[in-house]
Amino acid sequence: MAAYDQHTGSRLTRRDFITTGLTAIGASAGLPLLLQETNLAFAANAAAGFQQAHPERILVVLELSGGNDGLNTVVPYANDEYYRARPTIALPEQDVLKVSDEFGFHSNLLGFERLFKDGYMAVVHGCSYPNPNRSHFESMKFWHTGVPNGAESQGWLGRFADAYQPEPVSSYMVNIAKEQTMAVGAKVHSPVVFDDPARFSRQGSPEQKAIFAEMARKSEHDKNDALRFVRGIASTAEESSAFIQNACAEYRTKADYGYGDIGVDMKRVVAQIAANSPARIYYLSFGSFDTHVSQSAAQSGLFNQIGDAVHAFLRDLDRIGRADDVSLLMFTEFGRRVQENAGRGTDHGVASPMFVVGKQVKGGFYSEHPSLTDLDQGDLKMTTDFREVYATMIKEWMGFDDAKSVLKADFPTLGVFA
Repeated sequence: MAAYDQHTGSRLTRRDFITTGLTAIGASAGLPLLLQETNLAFAANAAAGFQQAHPERILVVLELSGGNDGLNTVVPYANDEYYRARPTIALPEQDVLKVSDEFGFHSNLLGFERLFKDGYMAVVHGCSYPNPNRSHFESMKFWHTGVPNGAESQGWLGRFADAYQPEPVSSYMVNIAKEQTMAVGAKVHSPVVFDDPARFSRQGSPEQKAIFAEMARKSEHDKNDALRFVRGIASTAEESSAFIQNACAEYRTKADYGYGDIGVDMKRVVAQIAANSPARIYYLSFGSFDTHVSQSAAQSGLFNQIGDAVHAFLRDLDRIGRADDVSLLMFTEFGRRVQENAGRGTDHGVASPMFVVGKQVKGGFYSEHPSLTDLDQGDLKMTTDFREVYATMIKEWMGFDDAKSVLKADFPTLGVFA
């Protein structure tokens, strides 16, 4: 595991962690409990012959909730049909941030334009899944589980975490949200979920807190796996919350994340990475992008926030020396219809672009942009199964070859990473 100390600038390797875990158990008593458990889990994996291809790498997933309109995000400004279908909400060509002869970004996505021109953003056209569902709840469930139109209770990231890191590690997945996202549901790993780190602590009645405290004090080995799992949660929850509170409160940066909650949340991710958090998966959400009416104004405000936040995120990671270790995936549960509606908005559609951002990304456009005239009941047709992008993140980025065990089927990868 490559870790960065923001005070000394030194990097800790996975070998350092394993050595500490195996030979300095006595000295580790002074470490935070969650880092002790990280050491021991990595040491156990090494002793068993288990090796991760890229143990230092981190995957951050950002959900654009509500169904973002891809055509006004990545604008096909050279296509006359775009302007015929959207006489009032199409972005004027002179306002488009052009990055190719065919496509450009919305005028408020200056951060995206900079990242794309620097070669750090991949745009994957036409992402959806077969037999698409236009319900927010159902479609998001399919994206969260990675199993469209199927019965699956665990999230794709949770299944990946269990397969990639078979030994439980405290705080291996962090979900910044008021409630746990289905995508991080797992068997082995219990994700840390918080909205405001200043208020992140164990909740419950005084009686419940006393029971958890008693369980946390007990260290005897128990043959009951379920009880041992609960005891593990009890013994690490308080330390995890203290770690996150301190990391976020103490982090200082000159990176300009702009205004709005998403910038705050993305800065909190960098703060945890800078503090050597054991987390390898972070999940955030932002929105709503459900622009049935007055889309131009609503989308402009949202894009102001997300463009600045994502650009600052990568620059801040670069500042602390971790940009090569982190990749960001952005998606939405469905796109919008090609034709604008009477409310100067757009209704639920199908295909929309996905975005991959990082220093090791081979920037550019991937897959074929859907036709604006060959439609399915007024909707863009899928040209990329979103699970191809998931498989790319699992195999190409995280270095885990058995993506089939996570996604329940084989999907080709896109060659997004250098």
